[in-house]
Amino acid sequence: MTRTCAARVAAGALAASLLLAGCSSKAGDDGGEKAAGGVKTADGISGKTITLGVLTDMTGVYATLGKSVTQAQQLYVKQVNAKGGICGYKLELSIRDHGYDPQKAVAGYTELEPKVLGFAQFIGSPFVAAVKQRVDGQDKGLVLPQAWSSELLGSPYIRTIGSTYDIETINAIDFLMQEKGLKKGDKLGHVYFEGDYGESALAGSKYMAKKNGLTVVEQKIKPTDNDMTAQVAALKQAGVKAIVISAGPRQAASLVGVAAAGGFDVPVIGNNSAFAPQLLATQAGPALLKNYYVANPSLPIGADTPEAKNLVADYRKAYPKDSLDNGVVAGWAAITVFGEVLKKACDTKDLTREGVDKALLTISGFDDGFGVAMDFSDPKAASSKESAILQPDKDAVGGMKVVREPHASSDARSYTPGA
Repeated sequence: MTRTCAARVAAGALAASLLLAGCSSKAGDDGGEKAAGGVKTADGISGKTITLGVLTDMTGVYATLGKSVTQAQQLYVKQVNAKGGICGYKLELSIRDHGYDPQKAVAGYTELEPKVLGFAQFIGSPFVAAVKQRVDGQDKGLVLPQAWSSELLGSPYIRTIGSTYDIETINAIDFLMQEKGLKKGDKLGHVYFEGDYGESALAGSKYMAKKNGLTVVEQKIKPTDNDMTAQVAALKQAGVKAIVISAGPRQAASLVGVAAAGGFDVPVIGNNSAFAPQLLATQAGPALLKNYYVANPSLPIGADTPEAKNLVADYRKAYPKDSLDNGVVAGWAAITVFGEVLKKACDTKDLTREGVDKALLTISGFDDGFGVAMDFSDPKAASSKESAILQPDKDAVGGMKVVREPHASSDARSYTPGA
């Protein structure tokens, strides 16, 4: 998949700033040190504490989700430490808010990288892509981002949790075709953020268009574009029969609300980060309840599983004033996987970055209780090809109900990102 010139320039500028940031000592430079018990340690471990980095968005496009992701991870750390930690080590999070600003994201990574074993959170596909060369080259610290761009596949160290945006979009369009009347010969609208997130999702739309005789009508936007009036007008004029939106919650609410106000009655489905339950209390709420769906890497926070119910109870106890959303699931999934990796690395007595990276490759079929088994044995592949289809529901825990269980469509199963 080819990026736009603007995306290349932005990525180049970010990469240049990374090169200027200088180098730090890396795991393996001195072979690591043997701690008590014969466990090999290096970067990010001081005494009996393992520090993990968190690069979140508390003040930008994904502020609501960023808060939920972070609090879920803080809850996990608190619970694990209360039980004695992992391998006798307590966990600690070092948190920075980048506000969905590229320069702040790069600066935050540069600051934290020498001090942490790896990153349990990094929100923003474009920002993760901007540091990918450095992660793969000199740093080699495990990054489990809240970003699902297919551009991240192939890295031994940056590993997505669940299906990537292109696969997720393939499953979303399959749902539109199977259950919402989209058919061969129809036009499909796709509104997407410029950069890695949107372009990865768009690759899924183009693949489905080629396979199923659809025509994609593109509308590229920026994260700062909040009013979707022009995009709705263009898609309505083009006669699209359904819309995919690969953007943030605000853009999705505007799109669905403007379409409803103009009598443009078509189903809209978003990628996993394009919804927040707080939107149901806005003017767009009724339209979202009627015509909006979300493709998600797993079951939602309100899932009917023991693990989900326990997480809901624990989260509500820890944060009684905060609402539940799927950011809680995303944060919990990443930190739970990281915890499992640390346990396996401890079993081999190697808690260096190299030891952690090797440990991840041994994990397959991992299910955190949200309906999807993940396989991390192949860095070139997404850890899952399944997506659940959700629908806003003001009475459901977390504001989302399941309308299709986690499922990999036949088109998703036959798809290879970048092929």
